[in-house]
Amino acid sequence: MSKQEDPKRIKIITDNRKARHLYEILETYEAGVELVGTEVKSVRAGKVNLGDGYALIRNGEACLLNVHISPYQASAAYFNHDPRRTRKLLLHKKEISKLIGLVEQKGLTLVPLKMYFKDSWVKVVIAVGRGKKLHDKRETLKRRDDQRDMARAMKR
Repeated sequence: MSKQEDPKRIKIITDNRKARHLYEILETYEAGVELVGTEVKSVRAGKVNLGDGYALIRNGEACLLNVHISPYQASAAYFNHDPRRTRKLLLHKKEISKLIGLVEQKGLTLVPLKMYFKDSWVKVVIAVGRGKKLHDKRETLKRRDDQRDMARAMKR
């Protein structure tokens, strides 16, 4: 196992399971997140909610919006941050230009799937997704239930 694939180096902070239900995931990208001091402390405590979050490309930079990182409780209120502030995503220029091309297509959006520590760095997995219609969601649930039933039958 290579050093990059070592599972001991990755600690998952939060996972956006709702995004996989609402969106058909086409591609995923790993990005760093620019955080201030008290945000890092809150992230280490696991006080992050990706539920309503999304990403945009503005002026050639990727931004993470509407992700809630709770204020750090142990510090004075003066040093705390705004919980839903816009945070810069750290991506390579080639990745940003590719994302610009993908997002400009009809119906595609950038959603955060997972936030985790990779060594001491906070990383977020963003996905290019297309919104699912109601019948697509039902079909996915039915397929999952059928696979579960088949697995139970095979066990017996």
